[in-house]
Amino acid sequence: MNRNKKELLPEQREELIRTLKERFEKNMNRHKDMEWTKVQAKLDANPEKLWSLDDMEITGGEPDVVGYDQNTGEYIFYDCSAESPKGRRSLCYDRAAWESRKEHKPENNAMEAAAAMGIEILDEEQYRELQQFGKFDTKTSSWVKTPADVRNHGGAIFGDYRYGRIFIYHNGAESYYAARGFRGWLRV
Repeated sequence: MNRNKKELLPEQREELIRTLKERFEKNMNRHKDMEWTKVQAKLDANPEKLWSLDDMEITGGEPDVVGYDQNTGEYIFYDCSAESPKGRRSLCYDRAAWESRKEHKPENNAMEAAAAMGIEILDEEQYRELQQFGKFDTKTSSWVKTPADVRNHGGAIFGDYRYGRIFIYHNGAESYYAARGFRGWLRV
């Protein structure tokens, strides 16, 4: 696979579509009143989005349909893995945070990793919406798109689910932990 070209080989595409269909059918509570054939038609018409969905899958995000935008006619996919995607952990929040570290820099940062994948990081509202579909991040945490006023003070926010509640916390944006990653979303 040529990851730089941002397209999948036919067999990779078929495998991804099969995986997405199985997940869609297994988790109907996330997308009541939606039909897989319509979702697949959108995927077939937008092959560049398949590349991003494949990146979400490869890094452990388990993307699934969680909504439909009536205005744009787009399906909305979120990372629905039980824990923060394993292939996207140990990252500080953004480039400025990464550059501010004097030593022990992580491999990358969440904002640039998401952009490279062609996805966006869930914001706080989306993170709370995700939690309506199950219990996510019960052992991990996920960076959440941070409002500028918080980021301007050097912080960033993240969320998790503990004690039957959704918690949104703050941390220095330059921090990174083995159990903190990020969750993304994509419109197709």
